[in-house]
Amino acid sequence: MSKNIVGRHIDLSDSIRNHIADSIDGLDKYNLNIISTNTIVSADSKNKQGVTLELVVNLKDKNTIVITQKDKDIYIASDKAISRVQKALRRYADKLKDHKVMSFKDLGLEAEAVLELDPVDNNEVEIVPMDLELHKPLDFDEAMDALKAEKKRQFIVFNDHDGLMRVMYKRVDGKFGLY
Repeated sequence: MSKNIVGRHIDLSDSIRNHIADSIDGLDKYNLNIISTNTIVSADSKNKQGVTLELVVNLKDKNTIVITQKDKDIYIASDKAISRVQKALRRYADKLKDHKVMSFKDLGLEAEAVLELDPVDNNEVEIVPMDLELHKPLDFDEAMDALKAEKKRQFIVFNDHDGLMRVMYKRVDGKFGLY
């Protein structure tokens, strides 16, 4: 992880830089692959005594956390910013951890693939033909009518005029959305 600590209109002492760098090193405990951090400490032009600390944390997968903290003391501003970043990283780590990927094992025995066929009569397998009229692709007008008629279904998949698969859904305000 690369760390960049910059003072804008203010000279940063080594103790301030070390304090911020040590605090940033503590962010690795969330195991989120932090790529880089940029810390910009600037003196407030309005308040001659205050500072603004901006902390930008770049994570893998193009995720970025930006925290801006204002205070009169640099140490307090950095501690507050680090605690806010820790809270954001903890939320993001919990979000990633709670994301469950369903597999066939999670769906139960009915979802498992058929490995062996049990023939009924001497190696004969019965094939049941399906009526294609029941499962034909819908067009735009048919999808709109189907959504208006049904109360339970919230969305419907259909093919548009160009043959692309689209999704129409009911919105809370009573209108229809289209993906």
